Amino acid sequence: MENYGLSIIKNNLESYIMNNKKIFILLPDGIGLRNFAYTNFHKLGCDKEFEVVYWNGTPFELSTMGYNEIKIENAKPHPFTTIYKNARQQIELDLNCKKTSDKTYNAYRFVQNNNGIKNKLKKILLNSIIKNNSSEKGLIKVRNKILEKEKQTDFYKECLETLKKEKPDLVFCTNQRHTVSIAPILAAQSLGIPTVAFIFSWDNLPKATMVIETDYYCVWSENMKKELLFYYPYIKEAQIFITGSPQFEPHFDENKKLSKEVFFKENKLDLNKKYICYSGDDVTTCPDDHHYLADVAAAVKKLNSKGYNLGIIFRRCPVDFSKRYDTILEKYSDVIVPLAPLWKKIGADWGSILPTKQDLDLQINTITHTEMVINLGSSMVFDFATNKKACGFINYDVNDKVKKDWFVKNIYEFIHFRSMPSKEAVFWLDNANEIEYKIKEVLDNPSTLIKSEAQHWFEIVNQHPANEASKRIWQAIAEICNK
Repeated sequence: MENYGLSIIKNNLESYIMNNKKIFILLPDGIGLRNFAYTNFHKLGCDKEFEVVYWNGTPFELSTMGYNEIKIENAKPHPFTTIYKNARQQIELDLNCKKTSDKTYNAYRFVQNNNGIKNKLKKILLNSIIKNNSSEKGLIKVRNKILEKEKQTDFYKECLETLKKEKPDLVFCTNQRHTVSIAPILAAQSLGIPTVAFIFSWDNLPKATMVIETDYYCVWSENMKKELLFYYPYIKEAQIFITGSPQFEPHFDENKKLSKEVFFKENKLDLNKKYICYSGDDVTTCPDDHHYLADVAAAVKKLNSKGYNLGIIFRRCPVDFSKRYDTILEKYSDVIVPLAPLWKKIGADWGSILPTKQDLDLQINTITHTEMVINLGSSMVFDFATNKKACGFINYDVNDKVKKDWFVKNIYEFIHFRSMPSKEAVFWLDNANEIEYKIKEVLDNPSTLIKSEAQHWFEIVNQHPANEASKRIWQAIAEICNK
């Protein structure tokens, strides 16, 4: 009986020690807000009695949401870090091309800015680093140079002081691709604090976007785990946790979904119509996106002339502020209703355009109350799959091209599309003339092969159940803290 009592005391003590760990959630920029601030991620951590502190590099004030935060001030990487980071990416892409005999990786290369003396000198230095380090050994030298340079910065020293003062038990970085994350991660590692990186997007690893090197990694799926091990062989299997992405969790929260009547009234939609969602791309990814929107609108008008009563909800890319859609929106104002993403510009630069919690609700309800989505190869296919709805991928070039050297086929050759289990996971729009027929086919056959294959693809790309990603991340954090 005495041993039993001691066992209970021991277990309770271990639980107390475990559950009062302080976890720093490093937000280097606003892209992590949707996953780790606007979902139930914070609540789940607190429910497990972790002390959750956001190490906040965004201009957004998380304290307004009742979260504990420490603001990152004066986050300045070393002047040469970006050059070495860019060199690292180019070398990795070179090596991936050689390793796989696949030239697709060349499509991920960025265009170097050659305007002005300063940019010309940077380009010369960058090309020199690439030329002299275009091997596995050279890549190691470049990676080490990044670490060496960052440890020389005042920002690194400030991170050290913050960590020494706060004494977190773990630092979790919300994405792997931002240079401003390097110094905080290095500072944590120098103090023996475990570090974890979340791989932000389903297409990131083939693009060679790894900037930070952490002790552990959270990935979306078994497929992404294989990619991580393939592209970064110095990472060991024991360092990887398959968690899924929290970005899909809100779609399963019925409390966030408005009734059709309320949503339609709020957004001045016609209750007698069925709506299709057109999800826009940024100018670089799809320079002809406005032409495709026009083609879809023309097809919808033809369907309406044959007795259908359809409309289009146009959700533009949140960081696309171009005027290219204006003429189309005016011409098809009887068909298209633009519902602009509710992102907010807080600072002066591009990175200060941040998602809001209100936009997450808008996206959820747009998906809930539309019949399908049409776009160019967007991950919105998976958002709609959470609602068992079909996605159409645009798959043709327009005659009046904005950029003569841009072609749709190049988009679908990207590595991440190879995870698609079959072509039936979406309906393909191979020319403007068949859009009308394809939309009609999906509307008239609600139980389609497309939906089941889309779900299959979703399960390959993201660990299921999809609504438990945050739970799995916290389980990984607990396991790491317990080592």
